[in-house]
Amino acid sequence: MDESIKITTACQQVQCHECGYLVEVPPLVHRQRAQCPRCHYVITTYYQNMVQKLVAFSVAALIFMVAALSFEFLSFSANGQYHAINIFSSIETLADNDYLALAILQSTVILVLPVTILICLLYLLIPVLFGKKPTYAAPLLKFIFALRAWTMVEIFLVAVLVSLVKIMSMADIGIGLSFYAYALFTICMTYALMYLDEHQMYLLTSCALPKTPKRHSASHSIQTTWALLFTSVLLYIPANVLPIMHTDILGDDEPSTILGGVVTLWKMGSYPIAAIIFIASILVPIAKFGILCWLNYSVQSDYSGQKKTRMISYRLTEFIGRWSMIDVFVVAILVSLIQLGNIMSIYPGYAALAFCAVVILTMLAAISFDTKLIWSDQ
Repeated sequence: MDESIKITTACQQVQCHECGYLVEVPPLVHRQRAQCPRCHYVITTYYQNMVQKLVAFSVAALIFMVAALSFEFLSFSANGQYHAINIFSSIETLADNDYLALAILQSTVILVLPVTILICLLYLLIPVLFGKKPTYAAPLLKFIFALRAWTMVEIFLVAVLVSLVKIMSMADIGIGLSFYAYALFTICMTYALMYLDEHQMYLLTSCALPKTPKRHSASHSIQTTWALLFTSVLLYIPANVLPIMHTDILGDDEPSTILGGVVTLWKMGSYPIAAIIFIASILVPIAKFGILCWLNYSVQSDYSGQKKTRMISYRLTEFIGRWSMIDVFVVAILVSLIQLGNIMSIYPGYAALAFCAVVILTMLAAISFDTKLIWSDQ
């Protein structure tokens, strides 16, 4: 490994992000992790040649993104009618159907945020390769790690595959070069995020190790989490009652709710896809409501038991929360792709906006919950 980008071999004292415990992090070898002895949070993982890998995957991801934006993404043909889309036109179609919020959301989480993270990484790490310290490293690192949870490229790719299964029986589907380029972009982006370690990045860029941010009072955290959860539960009702999309076939409008779509897929024999939508759109939000309510009530009532179980529950909630966006992306893709006038067209329903808000609010609720309150009596 180049001496100019070698990680320091001295022990570092780090405050655990999740429980606040002070941990001595010793020098690590390749793929070795440092965990908090109290809550088992992974503080850092060391990868040999981490800088080179991050630069390589970031450059490759940006190249594949350019290719994904340059060609046809998907095409749909039925009854002699043909319609093709690329990533930009899919966003434009949503905006044209008066769903500007969905268009902005999709473009942000699958395009703007991932590309922003990759460009920032290259800005930081290319100087490191040449033994120089990048400027504005600390605020950029803080910016990168704040955005990371909101990138959803892999979720969008899974949603595309689900969409293809849903409409294969309706017409002929064509897969363009952009689809394959976006799949390769997703793989490279996933690997880049896998090697992106916060602790190591601060050391590599010669920044002071990040201090745990000062939190508001316990009551502020609890009240904020309750408010976000209560609002998301209220929105979950119209998200399931109202149609999430409308299918117009020869002038006949067929509305479809989230559960109705699952039932239709099950009757079609698409059992795995029906199971994915049911889990992501129904079970996961309900599980998030239940877990976050339990966690918030436990710290509000000063419950001191099951600390490790509560931490595992919180991490599970934080991990699975983004995947509920699959159904929203499925609707966005179908609306963009199936626009054949009076023969067949799909339009988004109000439930798509409500469900999108549910996902965002529950993610914000998980962020607002202060996990250190679980350990406040130690």
